[in-house]
Amino acid sequence: MDLNLAVLIDGDNIPSAYVKEMMEEIAKYGNPTIKRIYGDWTKPTLSKWKNLLLENAITPIQQYGYTQGKNATDSAMIIDAMDILYSEKVNGFCLVSSDSDFTRLATRLREAGMKVFGIGEKKTPEPFIVACDKFIYIEILKNQDEEHDSDVNKSVPPVKMSYDKITPKVIKLISTSISDLADEDGWAFLGDVGALIQKKQPNFDSRNYGFEKLTPLIHSTKLFEIEQRESPRAKFKLIYVRIKEKRNLHTKRQ
Repeated sequence: MDLNLAVLIDGDNIPSAYVKEMMEEIAKYGNPTIKRIYGDWTKPTLSKWKNLLLENAITPIQQYGYTQGKNATDSAMIIDAMDILYSEKVNGFCLVSSDSDFTRLATRLREAGMKVFGIGEKKTPEPFIVACDKFIYIEILKNQDEEHDSDVNKSVPPVKMSYDKITPKVIKLISTSISDLADEDGWAFLGDVGALIQKKQPNFDSRNYGFEKLTPLIHSTKLFEIEQRESPRAKFKLIYVRIKEKRNLHTKRQ
C-alpha cells in the first residue's frame, strides 16, 4: 500500500539547496499529500526558499518568533503534526529537520501507528534518528545528484564524495542480522535482512558508504556469500546471503 505522507519541514534548520533531491527521495516512500514548511518568512535568511516553494508546491507557514532564544517554529510544526494525525488523512509523516526537539514528536506519531521518516543533516542528534522508522542524511541526496550531473555533462568536474567507512560495527550489524534470520544452512533472504537492519539502526543506508544498494556493499566486504535464486512467482531473482566464516567476523563468541 502506498503511504499518504505529511511532509513537515523545519525551514530554520534545513538548507534550501537540498529541496529538489529531498522531494524526489520522499516520493520513493509514499505520496506527499501534505507539504508544509515552517519559519519566520519576514527574515532574509529564508528568502532562498521562496521560488523553490512554488516549484515544489510546498505551503509556507508563517511563524513569528515571540521570544528571543525560543524556537516558535518547532512548536507550530508539532501542533500541526498532531492536528494532521487526528484528521486521519495520512498514514505516515516525513519530518525534515536536524533538530532533536522533534524526538518526542516522532515517538508519539509512531505510537499512533504512523510510519515516520526523518531527513536531516549528519549533525542530527542520535535521539531523533532512532525515534524514526528510517532516517536519511540529506548530504547523500545532494552528492547523488551532483554525481549524476557530472556523468551527464563531462565538462562539470566530479564532486569529491565524503562517505563513511565500513567499520567492524557495521559488519557486526550485518552479520548479526543475517544470523537472526538464517535458515538451517545459514542463508537469509536479503530483503528481510535489509528490513531488520533498518529496524535496528534507522539511519543505516548503503548510500552513506558509497553504494547504491545493500548487495554491492555486502559483496565489497568479502565476508559474505551471495546467491541468486529463481522465483516461480516473480520475474526477478531473489537474493540470499550467508556468512562465509564466522571466525573472520566480529560476531564470534568468546
